[in-house]
Amino acid sequence: MFAALGRLVSRRPWFVVLAWVIAAVAIIATAPKLSSTTDESEFLPSHYESIQAINLQAKAFPSQNQTGAILVFDRKDGQPLTDADSATVADVSKQLDAKLDPPFEGVVVQPPSQNKEVQLAVVGLEKGANGYDQQAMDAVKSLRSDLKELTADTDLRAGVTGPAAQSLDSQEASSNAEAIVGIATILLILILLLIIFRSPIIALMPIIVIGIVSQVATGLIAFANNAFDLKADSSIQVILIVVLYGIGTDYILFFLFRYRERLREGEESKSAVAHAVERAGEAIASAGGAVIVAFMALVLSSLSIFRSIGPALAIAVAVAVLASLTLVPALVSLMGTKVFWPSKAWQKPPKSARFGAIGRSLGAHPARYAILSGGLLAALAAFALGFSPTFDLSDTGVPKTAESSVATQTLQKGLPSGATDPTVVMLRSTDGSQLTPDELSAFSADLSGAEGVASVGPVPSAQTGTLSPDGTTAMFTAVLDHDPSSDEALADLRGPIRTTAHQAAPDGTQALVGGTTSVYVDLKAAMNRDYSIVFPVAALVIMLILALLLRSLVAPVYLMLSVGLGFGATLGAAVIVFQHLGGRTGLIFLLPIYIYLFVVALGTDYNILMIARLREEARAGRDPRAAAAAAVQYAGPTVAAAGLILGGTFASLMLGGNALLTSMGFAISFGILVSAFVMAMFFTPSLTALIGHAAWWPGHGDETAAQHDARVAGDQQALSGAEQS
Repeated sequence: MFAALGRLVSRRPWFVVLAWVIAAVAIIATAPKLSSTTDESEFLPSHYESIQAINLQAKAFPSQNQTGAILVFDRKDGQPLTDADSATVADVSKQLDAKLDPPFEGVVVQPPSQNKEVQLAVVGLEKGANGYDQQAMDAVKSLRSDLKELTADTDLRAGVTGPAAQSLDSQEASSNAEAIVGIATILLILILLLIIFRSPIIALMPIIVIGIVSQVATGLIAFANNAFDLKADSSIQVILIVVLYGIGTDYILFFLFRYRERLREGEESKSAVAHAVERAGEAIASAGGAVIVAFMALVLSSLSIFRSIGPALAIAVAVAVLASLTLVPALVSLMGTKVFWPSKAWQKPPKSARFGAIGRSLGAHPARYAILSGGLLAALAAFALGFSPTFDLSDTGVPKTAESSVATQTLQKGLPSGATDPTVVMLRSTDGSQLTPDELSAFSADLSGAEGVASVGPVPSAQTGTLSPDGTTAMFTAVLDHDPSSDEALADLRGPIRTTAHQAAPDGTQALVGGTTSVYVDLKAAMNRDYSIVFPVAALVIMLILALLLRSLVAPVYLMLSVGLGFGATLGAAVIVFQHLGGRTGLIFLLPIYIYLFVVALGTDYNILMIARLREEARAGRDPRAAAAAAVQYAGPTVAAAGLILGGTFASLMLGGNALLTSMGFAISFGILVSAFVMAMFFTPSLTALIGHAAWWPGHGDETAAQHDARVAGDQQALSGAEQS
């Protein structure tokens, strides 16, 4: 198949390029916009308590205004608010009320805090509106502009926080991160490719090709999201940049190294292109297939964030694989050896002194290399047992200098941290009877006494709009002691708050705890469930791909063992750097699944590239140790270059400016470097050399053509003898 594909792209390059241009134009022109959401509740299935509470609230109180934004006022000189200041707050709020853009509706002024340090005004949302969508974020911009103008000549300082404001600041931070990461990634690829090939054409080719691929992939992802109603996380654009440029460049390198190798053996350019596609095509397609399978395994997740990001990344990788096997070879076929201009180094056989020496040493002492490399991975993996997940998302998307963050800090001078996003507790009758005032008062008193609750709002009534018209459902608002997204708040809600609410519900009623903190608690439960299902399924399917590629049941086992050690070593290194050395109490709970996404999936790429070359050398007649030595010598430079580029592109995430991207950038780049320079370079070939021919059982992947012919002839002779007898 790959031989036929190689002949096609080398003989009909213009046809391939034209097909890409037509497809790209059609997809980009017709694709819908790729939208994203920062509302975590949209990611959870409906059977979780937090979502049940949200749905009950919407059903029982359809006209109830949700909070869209919170205005936080304090004095510029830091002194307590005066009665005149409060009058100014009321006046400013009244003027803002008349200027609100949809979906905002109504500004309600709250009394000053008990210590007079701050005063709030709550901006509501229209019925059915979402405080996390683009319209709400646009309305925040106007609100902030008007607020700044109205308070300019007063003694007051004002800021806007709340769901819509935090979403806007998160979006802007994400856009900044996207620009920073994109620029850093492209510069890194340019510099490294210039160093490796000394050709501006090759350095620019991946940038241009992946730029086109990125637009095509984004369009296809948008089509898929619309077709299957998938919710994309706001970080998807940043991750797509890194994945496409990193993986895409890796696959292009796999082809270019093979192409240059064939040229150095004396082949004509078009023939070299065809043979490079034939030889590298299987490794690229298999590696890409393993990555795609790993990503697609996320459709088994209970969280729509991963059910969305999995197919999105799978689509991106599929397009990158297709481009590296068709578009890039076609362009190289058109340019020929001019692709290396102005360098002439492609004409000279490589000395490969360093990798040759490493290969010879590994071939002579495979046990030593297996023990050292495997021991290093195991030692780092041991630290992974100390991984402490944190659900404090306060620094994952909104910088501390953003207005919503500053306003939240100001609010905490006079009110509990939880006042920024109160927890909603729903109490409903299960037998259709109306809730009595005594039941509501008793429930409120019990809830107020729960550990972690600072205060509970007035007992629900028809006058406050917190008792449903039929009297069967009541809504309580509880302000927590801690920031709603902090680990302390999550621990309180998961334990005493939910327990108290459930136990305090009168006979014939049910209590449901909702709100942002409750959503985070359920996210943790969903993540734990996903870890136990997604990881094993992905590992089994990747092993199946390796078994089909290598026609072996032995090699896939130790290849996945090495990848598993790579995962553990990566998580362990992150624990050492951020928890032990950096002093953090924990790492973002999403980190392990992102390490799985990239280190496990992409680490398999380098294993496949190395083992495929090792098999090729064995088929050329080398014994297991000599084949391992040759594989390191010839595939080592490709693995090293690809690892440096991919690791470097993920390291650029550390410039994103928040805890999640920083920890992700370090962990994934470290994991990829470990996968390339420890796992694929040393551990995999040394184990294969030690296991020898048995590594290919029950197939015969390492046999030469002569051995193959002799085995077939022997089998036929044995069969013939059996028939005669």
